[in-house]
Amino acid sequence: MPVDIRILTGRGLRDALDDLARLRISVFRDWPYLYEGSMDYEAKYLQRYADTDGAVIVGAYDGKTLVGAATGEPLGDEFEAFQTPLKERGYDPAKIFYLAESVLDPAYRGQGVGHRFFDEREAHARRLGLDQATFCAVIRPDDHPKRPADYRPLDPFWRKRGYEKLDGVIVTFPWQDIGEADETEKPMQVWHRMF
Repeated sequence: MPVDIRILTGRGLRDALDDLARLRISVFRDWPYLYEGSMDYEAKYLQRYADTDGAVIVGAYDGKTLVGAATGEPLGDEFEAFQTPLKERGYDPAKIFYLAESVLDPAYRGQGVGHRFFDEREAHARRLGLDQATFCAVIRPDDHPKRPADYRPLDPFWRKRGYEKLDGVIVTFPWQDIGEADETEKPMQVWHRMF
């Protein structure tokens, strides 16, 4: 099923936040995030994009329906939890674009949308004058009971895009897992590339 890719900033971005929240709740419920989302949590979490001039949503649409989205903003505008491990290694958040979530309805996978998500966010970062990008990927144990037998990590895809793990650079960020009563901190591996 073909999709239409739209670059959303400003008002268009703000108008898409509720749809993005619903999509995040749906897609991140699966492995490896196992996210027990709520619209209340999403409203607070996603508000930073509405408040940041350099934020972008790359939306994948089937007609009027948002079926995929990738977000990003300058790292200096991100949560401190995402900045601190990089600062400690000598990286300047003012020079880095943070590639945040990337979610796509499973029915639309395998059409190159993931590449478009990276292409468009990297192009947006360059327009902002930034020369690096980073993102985080949750770390789950290989023997986790909810890990699907056929799970294939996305590491080869990210490496093809020019990203590499920053050894020892780990972000921790809390969310509520499915079936848990409270949020717990999750370790996330930082990936990085220069343009």
